[in-house]
Amino acid sequence: MKQIKISEAVVRRLPIYLRYLNELSISDVQTVSSQDLGDKLDLNPAQIRKDLAYFGEFGRKGVGYNVGYLIEKIRHILNLDRPIHVALVGAGNLGRALCNYNMYLKDNMKIVSVFDDDPAKKGVAIGNLTVNPIQMLPDEVKDKDISIGIITVPASEAQKVADRFVEAGIRAILNFAPTVLKIPAGIRIHHADFTSDLLSLAYYMDHDLDSDAAEDPVNSDDAEGAEQ
Repeated sequence: MKQIKISEAVVRRLPIYLRYLNELSISDVQTVSSQDLGDKLDLNPAQIRKDLAYFGEFGRKGVGYNVGYLIEKIRHILNLDRPIHVALVGAGNLGRALCNYNMYLKDNMKIVSVFDDDPAKKGVAIGNLTVNPIQMLPDEVKDKDISIGIITVPASEAQKVADRFVEAGIRAILNFAPTVLKIPAGIRIHHADFTSDLLSLAYYMDHDLDSDAAEDPVNSDDAEGAEQ
């Protein structure tokens, strides 16, 4: 049976659903409809139903989704029902901020190691982490079963760090450096480019936001099978 290819746009929306569902759970809300989700998240309810239907039937028509059950299922889809260890290279201002934020995460994905090639930063404490020399990266990846790497170094050093991650066996990379990296096939990379995002906002200063096409237009076929 041919496996359905899930678009990146769908995968990127799942954490958005999960975040709001967690808020509902904290407020002791038991059920939620796709209409409620759409109203809160400013998304088409049919798109939400379609996104979730790729992975199974999680709701009941006329009732909606059980919040706790849907949280459990989305966490499983995103692999968050098991520990995911992350390494960060670049203990500058951004790297330190990410490591400090890491202390407040209540999920299975955690930064467990931080590295920098500046000898002055060796042994410096950042929250509950200690900066290690970059030479320790391969051993730390192996010993702590690290699968994701974060790059927060200057653009001129980013490719070297990416190469180190690849050699160490990292399976996915989140790159904050404003540069394009060459990564072998089979390794996932996402770019978090603050500068490009900020500059692209300038375009909308003189353009009508309402005229923009939706990212994933939903046709009539998408709306079938409500609340699966």
